[in-house]
Amino acid sequence: MNARCKGLVLVVGLLASLAGCIDFDQDQDDFCLRNPARCGEPPTQAAHDAGGTADSGMTDEKDAGITTDSGTPDAGGVDSGTPADAGSPADAGSAVISVAAGDEFVLELMKDGSVWARGNNDYGQLGDGTTDQRLTPVPVKGLTGVAALVAGGSHSLALKADGTVWAWGDNSIGQLGDGTTAQRLTPVQVPGLTGVASLAAGDSHSLALKADGTVWAWGNNTHGQLGNGTTDHKRRPVPVPGLTGVAALASGAQHSLVLKADGSVWAWGNNGYGQLGDGTTDSTPVPVPVLGLTGVASLAAGDFHSLALKADGSVWAWGDNSTGQLGNGTTDPSLTPVPVPDLTGVASLAAGFAHSLALKADGTVWAWGYNDYGQLGDGTTAPRLTPVPGLTGVVALAAGASQSLALKADGTTWRWGQLFRYVNVPEPSQLTGCSHMAAGFSHALGLKADGTVWAWGSNTYGQLGNGRNGTTDPRLTLVQQVSGLTGVTALVAGFTHSLALKVDGSVRAWGLNVDGQLGDGTTTQRLTPVPVPGLTGVTALAAGAYHSLALKADGSVWAWGDNDFGQLGDGTTTQRLAPVQVPGLKGVVALSAGVYHSLALKADGSVWAWGLNVDGQLGDGTTTQRLTPVPVPGLTGVTALVAGGSHSLALKADGSVWAWGDNDFGQLGDGTTDPRLTPVPVLDLTGVAALAAGSSHSLALKADGSVWAWGNNDYGQLGDRTIDRRPAPVPVPGLTGVAALSAGFAHSLALKVDGSVWAWGYGDVGQLGVSRPSYTLVPLPIR
Repeated sequence: MNARCKGLVLVVGLLASLAGCIDFDQDQDDFCLRNPARCGEPPTQAAHDAGGTADSGMTDEKDAGITTDSGTPDAGGVDSGTPADAGSPADAGSAVISVAAGDEFVLELMKDGSVWARGNNDYGQLGDGTTDQRLTPVPVKGLTGVAALVAGGSHSLALKADGTVWAWGDNSIGQLGDGTTAQRLTPVQVPGLTGVASLAAGDSHSLALKADGTVWAWGNNTHGQLGNGTTDHKRRPVPVPGLTGVAALASGAQHSLVLKADGSVWAWGNNGYGQLGDGTTDSTPVPVPVLGLTGVASLAAGDFHSLALKADGSVWAWGDNSTGQLGNGTTDPSLTPVPVPDLTGVASLAAGFAHSLALKADGTVWAWGYNDYGQLGDGTTAPRLTPVPGLTGVVALAAGASQSLALKADGTTWRWGQLFRYVNVPEPSQLTGCSHMAAGFSHALGLKADGTVWAWGSNTYGQLGNGRNGTTDPRLTLVQQVSGLTGVTALVAGFTHSLALKVDGSVRAWGLNVDGQLGDGTTTQRLTPVPVPGLTGVTALAAGAYHSLALKADGSVWAWGDNDFGQLGDGTTTQRLAPVQVPGLKGVVALSAGVYHSLALKADGSVWAWGLNVDGQLGDGTTTQRLTPVPVPGLTGVTALVAGGSHSLALKADGSVWAWGDNDFGQLGDGTTDPRLTPVPVLDLTGVAALAAGSSHSLALKADGSVWAWGNNDYGQLGDRTIDRRPAPVPVPGLTGVAALSAGFAHSLALKVDGSVWAWGYGDVGQLGVSRPSYTLVPLPIR
């Protein structure tokens, strides 16, 4: 592959389909074929069968073809019957009277006061005593006499008729209010909280309105969303001081809203997009009035925008408007409320991550804003800057992150958009007992203790080693064994090729070979592992985008594949189809390879680098390309190193981490986005035991088994439950007992001491180990 073509791939973020270049993305037709739920299908009727059938392994009920009322399973194996089918709550004399939606899960309140749930259940938010995903509703255990429901990001709240509050699901920041941070798989009572009239839930905080007009709050308080004048998290409810006469509540991801009896609206918490409506973008931990807003009857809040319904049936909106969620015909944010033009006669509102819904008094649904998953229900995936009509005959609405729900007068529930993004595949778990793993651009490898290799994710060029490629098998590939490969001790993955080190010191390679990166003397793509001839006595491997490195027991380094930028270190820019020794490099104990640069750690603790240096990734104080290894000056006492896309990291013996190179996304962790031509310390990071680096994000494993992350987070690859870029390390919450890390282009992997592998971030082609395009902001186990 020529340097010009690969350079273009990098410039556009490694995802473009360029003439003559490798296609790292799916074309639109292929994507829609794999994931019809993201290509604008209209709303479908929900099957409310609680008969306890096994989950199908599908991530979206549209994929399961739920469009009929026949009550018979369709080709997807999901019961697509009506709510009155055998085994449903309707048979028990019940009917759905309200719905609530969290992040890929749904709660339904039945007329008899029971609650049913379906969808994502990683934190027990379905309340059925398990963490199993449910494509059909299951009863929330032991919960009766419920009057109202709300759903947070991954937690659930129920208000009983007696005024008590019950909570279950994720509790990592105390959002259940039970005084602990223990996850709850079934409902627990929020102690000391009585006389409650209504509830609201944000991403990880909770609100309660008492009958006396006071507001109580608990959980995450990073942005002051609890309104108590601090930013301290609270595991038990605390009052919002000075706030009385409140009639209604609403909560966004990290901000809170209240409607007072006098029709005024007050807000507090995160205000980065103006979602508090006070004319500023200053966050505040105490309530402030929303400017110019009177005569309000109800409220709704999306992640970063807010909505108000006035008594005259008009709708007003403020905050983030990047996808048109304010409905005023623009994408300009508004720091104060603006009217949604031509929308009248509205009776209620709902808001998702970045879309908005309105129910008119005539029973019609109107929607606007973000529509990538078809959550507006208009048959497209185009964002809408003004409201468009949808379903009719509706009596209630709810919105999840990127899904919408409607309750019709006949008691049926309708859903559209991205329903369930995550799935625990209901097959026997295959990926257990792992001792090592490696992440490529969009595929991953796992090594089991028995020396077998398992692979998942993209297989466009045969990089999974299963004898097929994207041409012969376009499906997303779940975890499967690389057949015929045993006795393996280590693995590495390049962009689209894979390498395995065997116990006898020989190397096997498979996948794309256009630059000779497999080292077998050819440029022939290999769909199953082949030996790298003449390479023996190897102790370690590294893989760059299209080049490969091997460390021998004698401390010498060998390289092959692409050499456009001198990344083979042999003094030339000549492509090598078989391994060549890197001259003058001795006493090496570890290797790493970035996209087009290479790193070596010597036994004396010094670091040497070569290849592309346009971003300073070689750390020698210049941006000069190096065809042979040069020392990284001033860097001593190093025990480990990793190379990211165009940045480099080194771990010192004292547990500190040093970084250099590209820093556009904060991947150096020094609190800036300035590139560094020489190593700088990563801020406030000590006690580190291991490192990993993706294209533009970085990971650190501490000696206590915790994981820290920084840099690009556009796809959730930092695992901190946000998509905020981080220029300094932040902890990956809830991830403990980790033994090793690896990072791909925009996804991350963690190997736990129990041998399980966890993944988070971008999963467009199955690299998270699930069978549909997906991404996740939190680590999930690969099954």
